[in-house]
Amino acid sequence: MTSQMQRTIAQAASVSGFGYWSGEDVQVEFRPAPVGSGIRFYRKDLPGAPEVPAQVLYRQETPRRSSLRRGSAEVQMVEHILAALYGLEIDNCQVWVTAAEMPGLDGSSRPFVEALEQAGIVLQTACRPTKVIGERIRLTAGDSWIEARPSSTGQTVLEYHLDYGPGNPIGRQSYRVVLTPENFCRHLAPARTFLLRQEAEELLSQGLGLRTRPEDLLIFDQQGPIGNRLRFPDECARHKLLDLVGDLALAGCRLVGEVVAFRSGHRLNAELVQVLQNVCNENRQCAKQCA
Repeated sequence: MTSQMQRTIAQAASVSGFGYWSGEDVQVEFRPAPVGSGIRFYRKDLPGAPEVPAQVLYRQETPRRSSLRRGSAEVQMVEHILAALYGLEIDNCQVWVTAAEMPGLDGSSRPFVEALEQAGIVLQTACRPTKVIGERIRLTAGDSWIEARPSSTGQTVLEYHLDYGPGNPIGRQSYRVVLTPENFCRHLAPARTFLLRQEAEELLSQGLGLRTRPEDLLIFDQQGPIGNRLRFPDECARHKLLDLVGDLALAGCRLVGEVVAFRSGHRLNAELVQVLQNVCNENRQCAKQCA
């Protein structure tokens, strides 16, 4: 394992857009944060700007996205922001927002990554908490499963297998990557949210996503993406790994090991994070290491 120091951003940076689900305008401002504070959201549109820590303890079950709630304060669709922070190895950051739902932007983490890189990343004077996966753990839900296992190389390796079956425009895809900031920025951050045309039509009929256009994400019919082009042939599998990175960030520390998933989603990802936290505590495999 490579020991490292905690990191935060050098200065504030902001991103603006609207929520895919609500259509509500929202601004996200990233601010530097002190050692050991982790990632915390602040609802500046609510009295007292209540904070919501990015921890699995505060996860709120919502369809198709990751949400957090602490008391009356909620933040929704946080996975792309958390993925950007975790992928860039930013341990401490305040995320000030003006609405409950985070902006969808182009459906990926790339706009958040660009803002954070522009702000700059600095080392802090404390060790980074790290949890090492020391045993094989497998969780299942119907035909879906996710597995964590020790890494033989000391690296964090992620792998996803997507299977929509024959005759589906998305079909079967797989992607595997060693998680480093460079690999994240190049291979995962640009991968966009996707759904099938019939799923999009169903959401519209419920009054959701009325402001979202096919150009804002990937909507598939039988011919492929509508009004859009793929950035990667396996972009959907890569986006599933992007979501997984965002969900792993809810552990509140770096995880070292291999995580392999088959048709897993946000709920199963979060359940694995919770199990890993418990196993780590029991086996005393959580250590703070300094460079």
